Amino acid sequence: MTTEELALEAAQTIGLCLAVGVLAVILSDVTARWLPLPTVVLEILGGIVIGPAVLGIAEDNVIVSSFSELGLAVLMFLAGYELQMSRIAGAPLRSACTGWVASLAIGLAAGITLVTLARPEDDVSSGVMIGLIFTTTALGTILPILRDAGELDTRFGSIIVAAGAVGEFGPILAIALLLSGQSPLHTILVLVIFAGVATIALTMASRPRSPRLARLLSHTLTTSGQLGVRVAMLIVILLAWIAGHLGLDVLLGAFIAGLVARLFLSGADEHAQEQTIARLEGVGFGFLVPIFFVVSGIRFDLVSLLADPFALVMIPLSLVGFLLIRGVPTYVVLRGTLSGRERVGASIYTATALPLVVVITTIGVDSGELTKATAAALVGAGMVSVLLLPLIATRVRGVPAPASDDTWTGASDAL
Repeated sequence: MTTEELALEAAQTIGLCLAVGVLAVILSDVTARWLPLPTVVLEILGGIVIGPAVLGIAEDNVIVSSFSELGLAVLMFLAGYELQMSRIAGAPLRSACTGWVASLAIGLAAGITLVTLARPEDDVSSGVMIGLIFTTTALGTILPILRDAGELDTRFGSIIVAAGAVGEFGPILAIALLLSGQSPLHTILVLVIFAGVATIALTMASRPRSPRLARLLSHTLTTSGQLGVRVAMLIVILLAWIAGHLGLDVLLGAFIAGLVARLFLSGADEHAQEQTIARLEGVGFGFLVPIFFVVSGIRFDLVSLLADPFALVMIPLSLVGFLLIRGVPTYVVLRGTLSGRERVGASIYTATALPLVVVITTIGVDSGELTKATAAALVGAGMVSVLLLPLIATRVRGVPAPASDDTWTGASDAL
């Protein structure tokens, strides 16, 4: 295939991805009063329809793949940007870390046991990969739900965001430590180097802005300069490149880039900061992120899934696994912190998983550790979790407590 043909094929697929993204938003709105359908699920389903499994009018190639990977990086960047350490520091972060470590131990044991019993011919690393999938939380999916419900600034919201952040960041670190293929000493050394780079970036971003830079950040919002957007995109690409160059997952760099960008933009006036992140979300959620999810649907191997009885059974089992392995530890560590209904709601929220499920299964298929059918089953379970669990969590949570009694200020000693 010539370069021109490759580019034309990519343009067709990207155009179809954007069309699916538009239809997903419309359909989600139309069905909202009867059945809330998250846009991300509709995007993946749309990708399956236009992909090889059904219509076969969209093909994945190196150009489309690059757009998809950039979309995932921007999704992680925006998740990192939404993370306000001042709001989750203390008890929320401690409980989140405790719950995730418990999920990791249970998940690894369950994954290795499952592979040993069901597919003894597979390597132990397959079980490790499956176990890590059960420890993830779809922070990028949960955040818009919490924001729309006015929960982000509440104690409940802070706890969920903390659990979601650890459920995104923890598995990425675990991938680097357990699945990199390098010696543990080499991996730890690389992580220390990247931690040093991240610390330098965070320190530089937190330094006071010069009056001229602050003026430029505000002034260029109404010009073609868009300095804040350009700096933010430079940060995400640079840190993702550094992480990748060190042999780490680029998502680690993208997530840290979100933290760095928040600190950097905090030096601008409030209006400039709000407008800049609005533009970044426009680029991300309006263009790049939908491409990632639709392409994930295009890559979804429906044929292999339907042809493998074990994989079909894995969908409901995996959904139960998300609830037991990720949700139950969250419920336990929040004892004495939230009411019974809130604890149940929080545990169901944290069991919602999808983006990192797609990432880890992609790594597994590429490395030969997971079959396409198993990967499709796990992604399918993630789709079901995103479709059902936030809705169930919201219903279980019920009416939020009054705002005056629902803040986390001074609550760092609650646990």
